[in-house]
Amino acid sequence: MPELPEVETTVRGLEPVLDGHTIERVTLRRADLRRAFPEDLGQRLTGARVTGLGRRAKYGLIGTDRGDTMIFHLGMSGRWRIDPAEILTHDHLLLDTADHRLALNDPRRFGSVDLVRTDRLGEWPAFAALGPEPLGPDFTAAHLAKAFDGRIAAIKLLLLDQRIVAGLGNIYVCEALFMAGIAPTKPGGQVSKATLAVLVDAIREVLEAAIRAGGSTLRDYARPDGELGYFAKEWRVYGREGEPCSCGGTVERRVDGGRSTFWCPRCQK
Repeated sequence: MPELPEVETTVRGLEPVLDGHTIERVTLRRADLRRAFPEDLGQRLTGARVTGLGRRAKYGLIGTDRGDTMIFHLGMSGRWRIDPAEILTHDHLLLDTADHRLALNDPRRFGSVDLVRTDRLGEWPAFAALGPEPLGPDFTAAHLAKAFDGRIAAIKLLLLDQRIVAGLGNIYVCEALFMAGIAPTKPGGQVSKATLAVLVDAIREVLEAAIRAGGSTLRDYARPDGELGYFAKEWRVYGREGEPCSCGGTVERRVDGGRSTFWCPRCQK
């Protein structure tokens, strides 16, 4: 599933061809993805000028001068294609401006598109309970210390709780915990504030590095320009079960909350 860096990369890729441009035509090539497209999507977007793009957690945001924001989620396999040479079977939504055509391609159809009044974005159900952005100023060691206080749940599972921090996914949590030297199974309430400060820096570092690399190529994910993200080449533990760690130990894999956890027991305590 595309995670925060992949969505951020997507938004940055769409920005040059959408921001400031008017959407001249909206074409729905089916009625739904994971759920139905908004009934009035075409009516509200046609003729609207895009006033900015952004991201919240793993959702992309496209704001317009009509006071609406289109929210998209890429699901398991979604991606935007810019100026495709041909329209493919799984190009389910087309946006045309005077200069470009954008196609939302989603073979598995686990993605979604919603249209929400911009001044009410914070009240949208998927956003209402989200924690702070991990790259934003409110994500601090003090915030984590408060959220983890008295908690006996494993720190990895707590970091994946979107109410604590928005947008973190399995790959980048594994990588950040490795960088911070924290065992993924350690109870969150037992991690010192000093160690949490190291963790906050590690989370930011791994996310920023992944964004610079264009994300990680998983299954069908690609950037809007068609290029594949290459951060997977920089994974230190994720997907490396049985391989040597830089400390001389061996990367192990376990399953936590139904998801694979990769870690090095020798250097993560």
